[in-house]
Amino acid sequence: MGLTRLRVLLTGASSFTGAWFAMTLAGDGHQVVGTLQHRMEDYPELERRRIAMLQEAGVTLVEQASYGNAVMQDLVRQGFDRLCFHASDVRDYRSADFDLGRALQANLTGMREASLAAKAAGTGRMIWTGTVFEPHEARGDRLDEAITPYGLSKWLSWQALAYYAAEAGLPLGKFIVPNPFGPLEQLRFCTYLVKYWARNERPEVRTPDYIRDNIPVDRLARAYADFVALDPADAAATRCGPSGYAESQGQFTARFARELGPRLGIATPFTLARQTDFAEPMTRIGLGSAEPAWDETRFWDALAADYARRVIPAAK
Repeated sequence: MGLTRLRVLLTGASSFTGAWFAMTLAGDGHQVVGTLQHRMEDYPELERRRIAMLQEAGVTLVEQASYGNAVMQDLVRQGFDRLCFHASDVRDYRSADFDLGRALQANLTGMREASLAAKAAGTGRMIWTGTVFEPHEARGDRLDEAITPYGLSKWLSWQALAYYAAEAGLPLGKFIVPNPFGPLEQLRFCTYLVKYWARNERPEVRTPDYIRDNIPVDRLARAYADFVALDPADAAATRCGPSGYAESQGQFTARFARELGPRLGIATPFTLARQTDFAEPMTRIGLGSAEPAWDETRFWDALAADYARRVIPAAK
């Protein structure tokens, strides 16, 4: 599995997946430093909840650190066993109007300097977080296509980092994320369902036929922490793409309703629309690598508790 205790620098620690990644790494005994782009007090309530979770887990947080600024570059020069590039521009990530140029500038400014500084500081390995929205990083059909300009931004950013890593002579790994869901998620499909149910309304699933990969965030984080801990010489250290519930969106909604209804004590009806728009690939799921041991019941219990505490009261 690699070194027993690593010094890990992780960008994007306040994000949904970033917070879970940092917390899981810290729980494994690694010394984790997570970067925040803003001051802690400037984040909305949800991000502040994640930050509090990280502080409780013993993660060191550094404010106002982004790829191209002096704070980040000074951190990299301190020397870490792993440099994990997780932060990316995700504003309007599902929109066709996603600003590709802005995202590439945000993702890549300072990336070459950080790679060279990491090599000089003795960093053993860099890790980039990718997505199944990219081309060539999933299972399914039309795999040479990006899903949304966001997926294209992630693929182009990865190509650039791979070039910089090779220039610096640093081992590089890629961790490919499907569709995560779980406690402390932002407003996404699952939260949308729960908000409707909390108001005794029936949500509609507009694309029930698409086969997608919804993965519990704690399972995803477990796979990430295991991947980060791999020795750079390990053949498995170059790419990891875990998979969760790989099924149609209609089937996943039925699963979600079965699990959440009894735990929350609410009715969970839904309507499956007749899907007529198939602009995206029919199937886009994770590679299915590195499936960790996982407590499914515990996950659903924790998710229901989070919705009961945070989402349902606000929805009524």
